[in-house]
Amino acid sequence: MYSAILYKTILMNLKNLLLSTLTTAFFFVACSKQIAAPEENALNANLSAKSSLSVTQAITQTFAETFESGSKTAYATGNVTFGSGSWTFNDALVGNSSTDRKSGAQSVRIRNTGILGMNFNVTTGASTISFKYAVYGTDAASNFQLWVSANGGSSYTQTGATITASGTALNTATFTVNQAGTLRFQIRKTTGGTNRINIDDFTINSYDDGNTGGGGDGGSGGSVGDNTNLLLGNPSGATNSLTSATNYLMDQTYFVESYNRDRGTPNWVSWYVGSSSLGSTGRTDDFRADQSLPSSWYHVQNTSYSGSGFDRGHNCPSGDRTSSTAANQATFLMTNMIPQASNNNQQSWATLENYSRSLVTAGNEVYIIMGSYGTGGTGSNGFTTTIDGGKVTVPSNVWKVIVVLPNGNGDLSRITSATRVIAVNTPNTNSIGTDWKQYRCSVRSIESATGYNLLSALPQSVQDALETGIDNQ
Repeated sequence: MYSAILYKTILMNLKNLLLSTLTTAFFFVACSKQIAAPEENALNANLSAKSSLSVTQAITQTFAETFESGSKTAYATGNVTFGSGSWTFNDALVGNSSTDRKSGAQSVRIRNTGILGMNFNVTTGASTISFKYAVYGTDAASNFQLWVSANGGSSYTQTGATITASGTALNTATFTVNQAGTLRFQIRKTTGGTNRINIDDFTINSYDDGNTGGGGDGGSGGSVGDNTNLLLGNPSGATNSLTSATNYLMDQTYFVESYNRDRGTPNWVSWYVGSSSLGSTGRTDDFRADQSLPSSWYHVQNTSYSGSGFDRGHNCPSGDRTSSTAANQATFLMTNMIPQASNNNQQSWATLENYSRSLVTAGNEVYIIMGSYGTGGTGSNGFTTTIDGGKVTVPSNVWKVIVVLPNGNGDLSRITSATRVIAVNTPNTNSIGTDWKQYRCSVRSIESATGYNLLSALPQSVQDALETGIDNQ
């Protein structure tokens, strides 16, 4: 009897100890998930079966400073502490009058050549910086710039282009920084004299190499790791030299492109889509000029297509970059757009984009190259060759190549002569049919039309097999 009781007691103690251990383990796992980036839970739910892939922190919002919690009523230089940390105000104050342009109760007001700067660092780097701006009251226009320091404020360099504040409605300036490490930023008012500007809602999206948003480093075309945006090669041998104005390589973190200054559109855009590229982020509709272009070049504006009869047609689609706000915002750079006939963009092209994402959700990953060529398309206003006062060329054709692989590792080596490749070439007209499949073609025919060497990272024998066939699935 006593032995039986003792035996039950020992079993009960062991059970309690086991439950306690499991509960503690679950608690630590739960905590580790809670401190992950906000998008990471959604990403983890969709990660493909790449057990050996080293996944970095998802690009996420580092902080959004609204300038609501501090106070400064004079322009004299001083520091103000907000929720994000201490900021230096040089010829600047915190304004809360009826003529201060602001999202909440107050915003920053800067005059002369004043500076608003962080006295602290962010250690997560920065993919993009965005903030709102407007002129104060009825003041005239002023220019301002964003500057970045990677050495704790010892020295700064300008990032992006100079922005002009000329209206009383708050606009959003977004700068593509794409810089890792420890950073701090300044906003510098550079012209306009005593005219004042308001600044509000300063947001930093942290940096990573793009692995969790789809794609990675493609700066020179040398990256050949899984999930990188230029895995299949640099079709036109684009470089980031200013002398390559019609074949200018741009790494936008979430896609890589060859930009053509003279056409005002990309020659081609290359990107990767896997399950980690797709999340729950909504469409941001943040159409904007690309401030990372050389300042001496014409910058296509978000209004440049207005009244033209053509859509602002994405190359890398918004729907392929929903893992984070920063990822989706990147697709709305005007350097990612072409003047695309509405029926082409919203019908046949949209269904092709949806189809490629359905392949991903079905257990595949895809590498995509899209581009356009020729001159002259037919939009809702009829046929035209250019828009925006001749600064943007309307292409005659829009094409795409999709390489489909089942989820796995060693992607480049897994592409064989039997791999599925979908190539499509459509006329840029409103009379286009709704079924993209009727426009399937060979990769080689696109190469003939463009002069590009697509899929150049593959062995020639594999290229020959894949580029001469036409998909029929």
